[in-house]
Amino acid sequence: MTRFERISVEKARDIISTDNVAIVDIRDRVSFNNGHIDNALFVNGDNIDDFIAKTDKDTTVIVYCYHGNSSQNAAQFIAEQGFPKVYSMDGGFELWT
Repeated sequence: MTRFERISVEKARDIISTDNVAIVDIRDRVSFNNGHIDNALFVNGDNIDDFIAKTDKDTTVIVYCYHGNSSQNAAQFIAEQGFPKVYSMDGGFELWT
């Protein structure tokens, strides 16, 4: 079974600075609009299929939520769609800020 990896905020910052990365924010729209990681994409149940269809499978994907819990399920789902490098950011946006 394809798996994602849990990473720290520090590791996420390192990956973002060096890789071609898709940063996926799965929080609600209001929270996203109030602040998010630079270049993050708002992804939810309504547009996840579009994200998967339009994103190169070789792209590194970092998923985050509020605290790093919900992002694990989303990261697992994305990994199962054929993305080999998928990460869930522990601590979420709260720890990032």
